[in-house]
Parts: sequence; structure tokens; C-alpha cells
Amino acid sequence: MGKTLFDKVWDAHVVDTIKNGPQVLYIDKHLIHEVTSPQAFNELKERNIPIARPDKIIATADHNTPTVNQHLPVRDELSRNQLEQLTNNCKENNIELYGLGHKYNGIVHVMAPELGITQPGMTMVCGDSHTSTHGAFGAIAFGIGTSQVAQVFASQCLLLQKPKSLRVTVNGTLKKGVLPKDVILYIIAQLGTNSGTGYFCEYAGNVFEEMSMEGRMTVCNMSIEMGARGGMIAPDETTFEYVKGRKFAPKGELFEKKVAHWKTLKTDANAKFDKEYSFNAEDIEPMVTYGTNPGMGIKITETIPEENDVSFEKSLTYMNFKKGESLVNKKINYVFIGSCTNSRIEDFRVAASYVKGKQKAKNVNAWLVPGSQLVAKQIQEEGLQTIFEKAGFELREPGCSACLAMNDDKIPEGEYCVSTSNRNFEGRQGQGARTILASPLIAAATAVEGRIIDITKNLN
Repeated sequence: MGKTLFDKVWDAHVVDTIKNGPQVLYIDKHLIHEVTSPQAFNELKERNIPIARPDKIIATADHNTPTVNQHLPVRDELSRNQLEQLTNNCKENNIELYGLGHKYNGIVHVMAPELGITQPGMTMVCGDSHTSTHGAFGAIAFGIGTSQVAQVFASQCLLLQKPKSLRVTVNGTLKKGVLPKDVILYIIAQLGTNSGTGYFCEYAGNVFEEMSMEGRMTVCNMSIEMGARGGMIAPDETTFEYVKGRKFAPKGELFEKKVAHWKTLKTDANAKFDKEYSFNAEDIEPMVTYGTNPGMGIKITETIPEENDVSFEKSLTYMNFKKGESLVNKKINYVFIGSCTNSRIEDFRVAASYVKGKQKAKNVNAWLVPGSQLVAKQIQEEGLQTIFEKAGFELREPGCSACLAMNDDKIPEGEYCVSTSNRNFEGRQGQGARTILASPLIAAATAVEGRIIDITKNLN
């Protein structure tokens, strides 16, 4: 029996197996930020346990960092304390930190790949559910809880049950205007938010093979939204080219050696998955969500379904939508382009190409939040900043921002926000805020029109 990509990476990292029980898995890279690490550091301190491998940990400040005036002291007391704690903990334990103001600072799942920290065949963890992003490189990457953060600090290992395997295949040609965000929103809408529970998902088929690394990261980022532990895409020439030459990437002869190994990280032809799904690319259209979980999505051309279910009704009441309603022409006052799902340079290029020469609608507050200082620099160098500013968009400083509203970037109660983030739960973007998930293209078009439009008509 052949092995899946997931099997190959997992099996290579098993340190020990408990008889008829879980396995001890070695972790190559541990990413930390200011929100889920302080308790874990305190636990080790109280028990007088040293950090096992500080050289395998990278820290950044991202979740509750302000996105305006980052050079000034942080106003919010809780945020300020968490950031100070992270700084002190990293200093005490000799851990590399890219704090506020550092040239490499950014959202943990944006800055790690762009610095070449993320590499194929690795095991990676972080106290953050969207760690699945790094699976785009053919890495096993998943989010962990605070007690597990402490476990990795103490041992560089985790005690885990091996998840089951799932494969989602998409073949064919995507229509004009369909972005990777639409592909993953479509998959989740078709399969539901629990379809991946207990599984690690591999994405296969020409649609994923033809995606850029940015696109693959968007897809893998949202694997958690269908309940999967993580998502993976087999590394290929696109992956190797992306990693090559980055700050922490292997260099010269070592890089060539690594690539030779990375080329073996693909599912064998005779490997068996526990569950499989396949879709046709031609069936996918630009997507929007209408409810309070990422599975409540429809094509921009469709109407809200007629379902009779208590949670469905509750969701529509919160969103102030009705069954059978179309979202086209719905007035929108807030647009957010950012988050670890869609805040990479490619996302801003897509938005800028639509916005160029146009003006933002007067009723719209349009926030653009790059995923890292390096992305912010590229936006400036490529002239995108000028395009956005001429169009009336507000370009902010890097951070998680209005994705989860842990800083001042909150959507007011009752307002709709077309957002490129990953979650539309009640109150996710601020108390009483109503989130509509979409691609950077739909978000940019909404900001220009002041309402949701059927983008397919503009592109043909």
C-alpha cells in the first residue's frame, strides 16, 4: 500500500508510539504570538522547566497590535501588557522576536512563509487555528491550544492521535473572476463546516497545481473552516521557486539537496484515503457568505436558500437577511481587505488592478491592512499605494486587524462588512457586526460601488 503526502511527513516525525494509543510527534517549527503564549511561558516558569529548543521558535506580534501609529505606545492596556510580556518572555528565553516596528513584523502566517521559515516536509504548530496556512508548502501545520504550546516549549514534541486522511480534488478551468478564496468558499459551502472533522485534508487536481503559492495559502488557511485539522498541497516547482532565496531558506548545495527530498513528498498512486471528494472547476463562481459560519456561502448569482432549521433562522435573523434574497445590490458601508487569508501582495495586486482609475463610494470605509511589513513595502514599491490612495482607500499598518477585532479596528454594530478574512461568526468583527466573506476582487468592487455587485457581469 502506498503512502499519502500526509503519511510521509507524519511518519518521518514520529518519535515514539504509545501501545494502542497516541504518538509522540517531533515539531520542526513553533510559531508564537502575544495572545496564546503568556500562559504557557508562565506554566514552564512555575514548574522550573527550561524551553527545550528556543532556536526552533519564532515569535511575532500580530493579533491585537494597532494598525495606525504603531510607533506610538499602545493605548489599550491589555494589548500593551500582552506585547510587553511577549517581549520579556522572548528576551528571557533567547527566542527570535519580530515585534512592532521590526522590518519582519507581521501576521504569523504571512511573515513565516515570506521569510522562508516555512518549508516543505516540516511539522509546524502555533497557538492559532489558521496555522493550516503553511500546509500550502507540503508541511503538516496545525493550530494548538495553550497547554500544547507549553508541551512544545518543554519537549519540542506533541502527544497526538494521528488524524484520518481526506482528499479534495478540483480539476478543470476556473471562470474569469474566480479566485482561490472562491474555490475554498465553494468547497466549504458544498461539504459543510464539519466535513473535515478528524481529518487532515490534501488538495489535489490541476486547479491547485496551477495556483500561485499565495493562492494555495488562502485555500489551506481555510481548511480549519470545514473542520479539518489542517490542509496540504504537494510541493512542486512553484513551491521550490517561492522558497528559493528567502532569508531563512537553505542556500546553494543544501537547497538542491532539500529540493531532491521535497520532490518525493507527493501521494503515491496506490495510496488510499479515508474519504474523497471531487469537484469541477467550471461549477465554481465568485462566492459570498450570507450567514454566521463559512459554510453558509452562495455564488454571487444565487439567492439565499430556503431552509427550515432553527440555527439557520437564527443566523439569518442576526444578519438581517431573508430566505430567497439576493445579496446583489445590498448596500455596504465597510470593506476590509486583510487577514492571514488574504493580505499577501497578490491580494493587493488583484484589488489595485480593479480599483485603478476608479473612486471609492462615499458611503464606504475601506480598510486595507497588509499582512506584514514586507508586504507593506511591496505595496509602496509597486505603486499600489498611490492607486489605493487616489481611489480613497485607507492603507493601514500590518496586523490581524478587523479579522477578529482584538484591536481598535471594529465594525460598528448592525453594519455589514465585506471582508477577505476567514470567519463570519456572530461578533467576530465587533459586537453586532455582520460579516460577508468574499475574495479581494469582490471586496474591491464593493468598495467602489458601495454595494455588492455581480462581478461576473463586469468581467465579461
